[in-house]
Amino acid sequence: MAWLLLVLAGLFEVGFTTCLRYTDGFKNLGWNAGFFVCAFLSFTLLEKAAKTIPLGTSYAVWVGIGAVGTVLVGVVTGEETISVVRILLLFGLVACIVGLKLAH
Repeated sequence: MAWLLLVLAGLFEVGFTTCLRYTDGFKNLGWNAGFFVCAFLSFTLLEKAAKTIPLGTSYAVWVGIGAVGTVLVGVVTGEETISVVRILLLFGLVACIVGLKLAH
């Protein structure tokens, strides 16, 4: 259950970083609300997962999911470019996240 909470925390991290992209200096109320709700849920779920999973592992997985997800959202929205090198590096990051789960 803790790993599911951690994955959800990472997905909400993608949510708050995506919302942050559109807050326009925290002047856009809708995106601000999305940012704060996603950030609250992300940190709450991370804290709950870290009660069972070691904090260092939890944090690394949380950041990894957030980083990969945020890049993918950027690529899908056309705000970031993708290349073979970036794809390989993202796969490497995902492999490290999976490795942390398997090593736990």
